[in-house]
Amino acid sequence: MIVRTTDEITGTDREVSGDNWVSKRIILADDDVGFSYHETTVRAGTQTPLHYPDYIEAVWLIEGHGRLVDRENDKEHPLKPGTMYLLDGHERHTIVADEQLRMYCVFAPAVPPGSD
Repeated sequence: MIVRTTDEITGTDREVSGDNWVSKRIILADDDVGFSYHETTVRAGTQTPLHYPDYIEAVWLIEGHGRLVDRENDKEHPLKPGTMYLLDGHERHTIVADEQLRMYCVFAPAVPPGSD
Protein backbone atom coordinates (compact mmCIF):
# COMPACT_ATOMS: atom_id res chain seq x y z
CA MET A 1 0.00 0.00 0.00
CA ILE A 2 1.22 3.48 -0.86
CA VAL A 3 -0.14 6.54 0.94
CA ARG A 4 1.16 10.02 0.07
CA THR A 5 0.00 13.59 0.33
CA THR A 6 0.81 16.40 -2.07
CA ASP A 7 2.29 18.28 0.91
CA GLU A 8 4.91 15.52 1.24
CA ILE A 9 5.83 15.90 -2.44
CA THR A 10 6.14 19.70 -2.47
CA GLY A 11 9.79 20.73 -2.64
CA THR A 12 11.09 17.22 -3.42
CA ASP A 13 12.33 15.69 -6.67
CA ARG A 14 8.74 14.52 -7.28
CA GLU A 15 7.71 18.16 -7.84
CA VAL A 16 8.77 19.12 -11.37
CA SER A 17 8.18 22.48 -13.05
CA GLY A 18 8.51 24.18 -16.40
CA ASP A 19 8.10 27.78 -17.53
CA ASN A 20 4.35 27.82 -16.88
CA TRP A 21 3.46 24.59 -15.10
CA VAL A 22 4.12 22.59 -11.93
CA SER A 23 3.57 18.83 -11.71
CA LYS A 24 3.43 16.90 -8.45
CA ARG A 25 4.35 13.32 -9.34
CA ILE A 26 2.39 11.32 -6.79
CA ILE A 27 2.99 7.86 -8.31
CA LEU A 28 6.01 7.14 -10.57
CA ALA A 29 7.69 4.17 -12.24
CA ASP A 30 9.79 3.42 -9.15
CA ASP A 31 6.53 2.65 -7.32
CA ASP A 32 6.24 -0.35 -9.68
CA VAL A 33 2.48 -0.22 -10.33
CA GLY A 34 2.49 0.19 -14.14
CA PHE A 35 1.24 3.78 -14.35
CA SER A 36 2.02 7.20 -12.94
CA TYR A 37 -0.36 9.72 -11.38
CA HIS A 38 0.33 13.47 -11.36
CA GLU A 39 -1.36 16.64 -10.16
CA THR A 40 -0.48 19.37 -12.67
CA THR A 41 -1.16 23.11 -12.50
CA VAL A 42 -0.82 25.32 -15.59
CA ARG A 43 -0.46 29.10 -15.17
CA ALA A 44 -3.24 31.33 -16.55
CA GLY A 45 -2.66 33.13 -19.83
CA THR A 46 -0.23 30.58 -21.22
CA GLN A 47 -0.01 28.09 -24.08
CA THR A 48 1.80 24.80 -23.58
CA PRO A 49 2.64 22.67 -26.64
CA LEU A 50 3.05 19.01 -25.65
CA HIS A 51 3.73 15.64 -27.22
CA TYR A 52 4.21 12.34 -25.41
CA PRO A 53 5.38 9.79 -28.00
CA ASP A 54 6.05 7.12 -25.35
CA TYR A 55 2.95 7.43 -23.15
CA ILE A 56 -0.82 7.25 -23.20
CA GLU A 57 -2.20 10.03 -21.01
CA ALA A 58 -5.62 10.46 -19.41
CA VAL A 59 -6.38 13.92 -17.98
CA TRP A 60 -9.24 15.03 -15.73
CA LEU A 61 -9.54 18.81 -15.36
CA ILE A 62 -10.76 19.90 -11.93
CA GLU A 63 -10.11 23.67 -11.94
CA GLY A 64 -10.11 26.49 -14.48
CA HIS A 65 -11.12 27.07 -18.09
CA GLY A 66 -9.13 26.82 -21.28
CA ARG A 67 -8.80 24.92 -24.52
CA LEU A 68 -7.15 21.76 -25.78
CA VAL A 69 -5.87 22.12 -29.35
CA ASP A 70 -5.24 18.97 -31.39
CA ARG A 71 -2.29 20.06 -33.52
CA GLU A 72 -2.86 17.17 -35.93
CA ASN A 73 -6.09 18.77 -37.23
CA ASP A 74 -6.27 22.20 -35.47
CA LYS A 75 -9.50 21.18 -33.71
CA GLU A 76 -10.12 22.97 -30.40
CA HIS A 77 -11.89 21.40 -27.44
CA PRO A 78 -13.13 23.52 -24.52
CA LEU A 79 -11.71 22.68 -21.10
CA LYS A 80 -13.70 23.25 -17.91
CA PRO A 81 -13.95 21.48 -14.56
CA GLY A 82 -15.15 17.93 -15.11
CA THR A 83 -13.63 17.60 -18.60
CA MET A 84 -11.66 14.42 -19.25
CA TYR A 85 -9.51 13.80 -22.29
CA LEU A 86 -7.47 10.80 -23.38
CA LEU A 87 -4.40 11.03 -25.59
CA ASP A 88 -4.37 7.44 -26.79
CA GLY A 89 -2.79 8.16 -30.18
CA HIS A 90 0.24 10.13 -28.94
CA GLU A 91 -1.34 13.28 -30.38
CA ARG A 92 0.59 16.53 -30.55
CA HIS A 93 -1.48 19.01 -28.59
CA THR A 94 -1.44 22.43 -26.97
CA ILE A 95 -3.05 23.39 -23.68
CA VAL A 96 -4.33 26.98 -23.71
CA ALA A 97 -4.94 28.16 -20.14
CA ASP A 98 -7.43 31.03 -20.14
CA GLU A 99 -7.45 30.65 -16.34
CA GLN A 100 -5.19 28.67 -14.04
CA LEU A 101 -5.80 24.99 -14.78
CA ARG A 102 -5.45 22.16 -12.29
CA MET A 103 -5.69 18.60 -13.51
CA TYR A 104 -4.99 15.02 -12.52
CA CYS A 105 -3.07 13.00 -15.10
CA VAL A 106 -2.49 9.26 -15.48
CA PHE A 107 0.37 8.08 -17.70
CA ALA A 108 0.96 4.56 -18.99
CA PRO A 109 3.53 3.22 -18.92
CA ALA A 110 4.67 4.94 -15.75
CA VAL A 111 6.90 8.00 -15.99
CA PRO A 112 10.34 7.45 -14.42
CA PRO A 113 11.57 9.75 -11.63
CA GLY A 114 13.38 12.84 -12.89
CA SER A 115 11.53 13.05 -16.22
CA ASP A 116 10.22 16.35 -17.56
